[in-house]
Amino acid sequence: EKMQAIFEDSFHSYGKRRLAFALQTSSFSVGVFKTARLMKTLGLVAKRPKKPHYYTMGKEQPATPNLLKRAFNPPEINTRWVGDITFIRSHQGWSYLATVMDLANREIVGYSLSRTPDAQLAKQALTNAIAQHQPTTKGLMFHSDQGVQYSAKLFQETLQNHNMVQSMSRRGNCWDNAVQERFFRNLKTEYLNDLTFINHQSVVAAVERYIGFYNYKRLHSAIDYLTPAKKRKELQKVA
Repeated sequence: EKMQAIFEDSFHSYGKRRLAFALQTSSFSVGVFKTARLMKTLGLVAKRPKKPHYYTMGKEQPATPNLLKRAFNPPEINTRWVGDITFIRSHQGWSYLATVMDLANREIVGYSLSRTPDAQLAKQALTNAIAQHQPTTKGLMFHSDQGVQYSAKLFQETLQNHNMVQSMSRRGNCWDNAVQERFFRNLKTEYLNDLTFINHQSVVAAVERYIGFYNYKRLHSAIDYLTPAKKRKELQKVA
């Protein structure tokens, strides 16, 4: 019963390893292999990603260097942020989601949704992150792909006004921003792909629900099966 409840609460996204860890934290003595057997008995099948989606980002700007260089595990929060934009379809057309993630604890620290994938959308996600977490680190790095939204004057001026350093992936190399790309894959695989949306407002509600789950409830293997919120508290204590 506990396994079924945890699986349902994860939007059917937990596989045997994450589910075993969740059971262990609930005082159950169970390993990965036993969890796998019980999942098979209960008919619990974790969701798997579908073929990735792409949309035209416009002409890329290769002038900004890749300063991040795939250093995806900084020891302190508010030192390395990454961002990207993805799209979600509703019956009224497309909605666009821009997010900002702190690599240190994999938390979505800021996001914004709009009907247009422009520089204003990218700026709103960044300013939302700044307002929520008020970083004081000098030289906080923001990394993204070479999309026109991030090379636009509006966005670059926002970075400069907050003393942030810009970094961009190499052209055509999605692995340079792999952690942020993985979040979008999880968002769609674990939740959005099973839903249909009437309008933009229903997309916003669904995205907000998943980000709340992701930040505060979802166990993340890259940060020792902690939630991003718990990892933030752990790093703040060390600091």
